[in-house]
Amino acid sequence: MSQFSFSDALLSWFDVYGRHDLPWQVADDPYKVWVSEIMLQQTQVKTVLQYFDRFIARFPTVKDLGLASWDDVAPYWAGLGYYARARNLHKAAGIVAHQGHFPATLEQWIELPGIGPSTAGALMSLGLRQYGVIMDGNVKRVLARFFAIEDDLSKPVHERAMWQLAEQLCPVERNHDYTQAIMDLGATVCTPKKPLCLYCPMQPHCKAHQQGLETELPFKKPKKAVSVKSAQVLVIQSNDQWLWQQRPNSGLWGGLWCLPVIENSVEFETLCQTLGLKKVIQRAEITHSFTHFTWQLEAICFEVDAEQQEHLSIELNGTWLTTQIATEMGLPTAMKKLISVINL
Repeated sequence: MSQFSFSDALLSWFDVYGRHDLPWQVADDPYKVWVSEIMLQQTQVKTVLQYFDRFIARFPTVKDLGLASWDDVAPYWAGLGYYARARNLHKAAGIVAHQGHFPATLEQWIELPGIGPSTAGALMSLGLRQYGVIMDGNVKRVLARFFAIEDDLSKPVHERAMWQLAEQLCPVERNHDYTQAIMDLGATVCTPKKPLCLYCPMQPHCKAHQQGLETELPFKKPKKAVSVKSAQVLVIQSNDQWLWQQRPNSGLWGGLWCLPVIENSVEFETLCQTLGLKKVIQRAEITHSFTHFTWQLEAICFEVDAEQQEHLSIELNGTWLTTQIATEMGLPTAMKKLISVINL
């Protein structure tokens, strides 16, 4: 099948069935495309839609985002996960705000924190309406099935070959529509599970369909068993306030507010003794899953008198906040779960 007919069939399908009303599909606003692309990394459109408008309302331009502090930004990302994305977006927005203009080339986009070749291609295509090629999970799936590619695409040699294929197929005319179209096809028709081949414009020429391999491709490595970790969460209450800590900028939940989490039970006991915590008022448990592990968290709640607040905040480098204010400042989903369980 020729290049023209692949893109032509895809664009004809897109004109009728594609998504044309997403809030970031704005012809003259690369900033909105940029925010959406970062939010959409490893996150479904339906989830991003719950965050995007609120984020843009608070930070309507790249300058607004770039000049804001991380503490201002964090609450508007809390719950979306993969917080390094937000930190990189915030840092990169600061660079662009300082420069006074958006990058104009693929290479300039890639120089910014958190932007790889595929995101840069999307920003060239969807953000600037210039030529750009993308290679997200949707594109890999569509092409792997269309050409019945059985290689392990996590290996660089096979990923490079996939990029070459994507570049050969990607048209110059209506490039931004093609970029959106191939993502839409992967997201709505050529889905990871139970693809809707009956409605696919590529079906007559799809080699995976002809060979009955649709659900086998792209190649998937056997999943490793997800490890289970346990930890204890220190909940210190005084009146209607709890003692919170701000996480380090790097690592899990970077920069967000969190209750102290201690992964070693002996350390937890020692800490409680050192702080003079004796009066346990409640215990609660939650399970929270990440991509690579599952955390079983046991919250142990202590009540202290008001005169102990200053001493404890110094010892734990913490801040006394009501759960409502802490939530407004940006909490990981696991902390929100704990609040709901403890407040029962």
